Amino acid sequence: MPRSTGALEHAFREEWPRILGSVLRFTGDLQLSEDAVQEAFARATAEPELRNPASWITTTAKHIAVDWMRREAGFVRHFGRLAAEAADREAAAAEQVGADPFAVSIDDDRLQLLFLACRPELSEDARLAIALRAVCGVPTDEIAELLLVKPATMAARLTRAKKRIQSSGIRLEQPDAAELAERTDDVLSIVYLLYTAGHTALAGDEISRSVTTASALSLARSMVRLRPRHLEARGLLALLLLTEARAPGRTDAAGEVVALDEADRSRWNTAMIEEGLAQATIALAGRGRFALQAGISGLHSQAPSWAATDWVSIVSLYDALVASWPSPAACLNRLVARSYLAGARLDDSLAAVDELMADASGPAFTRQLWAVRADLLRREGRPAEAADAYARALEGEPNGAIRAFLGRRARELQGRRIAPRRDD
Repeated sequence: MPRSTGALEHAFREEWPRILGSVLRFTGDLQLSEDAVQEAFARATAEPELRNPASWITTTAKHIAVDWMRREAGFVRHFGRLAAEAADREAAAAEQVGADPFAVSIDDDRLQLLFLACRPELSEDARLAIALRAVCGVPTDEIAELLLVKPATMAARLTRAKKRIQSSGIRLEQPDAAELAERTDDVLSIVYLLYTAGHTALAGDEISRSVTTASALSLARSMVRLRPRHLEARGLLALLLLTEARAPGRTDAAGEVVALDEADRSRWNTAMIEEGLAQATIALAGRGRFALQAGISGLHSQAPSWAATDWVSIVSLYDALVASWPSPAACLNRLVARSYLAGARLDDSLAAVDELMADASGPAFTRQLWAVRADLLRREGRPAEAADAYARALEGEPNGAIRAFLGRRARELQGRRIAPRRDD
């Protein structure tokens, strides 16, 4: 086995967007660039050792793209040779000690790519999916979970989007100032989804992916630097800061997932909370969806204990959020918040969950609904039904930490063992 396998895995997991970005700026063709990078990774597995895998793969992918473009009718004479020579020079520079094989910083590079990928010719879902897959390297099945659709549906959307780009001859070029302003909301949505993919990992045994959340947070900071007067950019940064500040309390001393009401609040990052609250204060003037979510997160972050949570204000913000952004996730979270209001009837909350269940789209959201239903039944003192609901929430859950948490809750209620799913 090649000695560079570990380095290749690291490059694929963490350097893919930068590699693709370099090749994409070189070719202007998304499908060609993605195919060339994939082929370069495949060839790299046969190399005995690579000092700088990212640089080698970038250069190789450009050579591959040149070879493929050269075969196309009308390709400019000698362009392939000149482009290949330029790629060689870039690789030679990257081999120098301390040199970065990419022309710009990772934040600017990825942000530039996100704006570039948000073509108005594509539908909103297609733009988000293309950017998450091609720029951020999120697998197709995970994008499907983020957008609450079936994996096959998302795969088909990606294929159609790429075909449209290919058939229409769209060349992915850097947008001008007006186009940048028009695409800002799309880019903010992508960064939000990227953070979501890392905050609760959609696969593996860890509750989160710190590399992914850190990347999304840095992109959110870059967006505020790029558009400091855009209130939703500040709202997104506030939301990510406040959510990330509480991340250390999501697990106990043994590393097991705990619910928010069991979290050790002394482990929360107070400096990050203060920064997030400052950003949220500015952003809430715009009443955008990220700002409203940041306000909700800020109220949770400010509460000294679970019992002291200001549920009345949280529900008020959720009402405003659902009025402007009636997503299934927002509706479900508002339902949960309302169940904690003084005098709330849990039977009414369960009925509302059943209504959402009837229209649920995608397995990920269905599992969330079963988990909420299980918790409501637990709180209502119906342990057998709650345990069964936890078991339903476990079905198909790809995250090992979440499976362990749900299984533990079920065993506490009914004393029976819920065997963790084994991955073949």
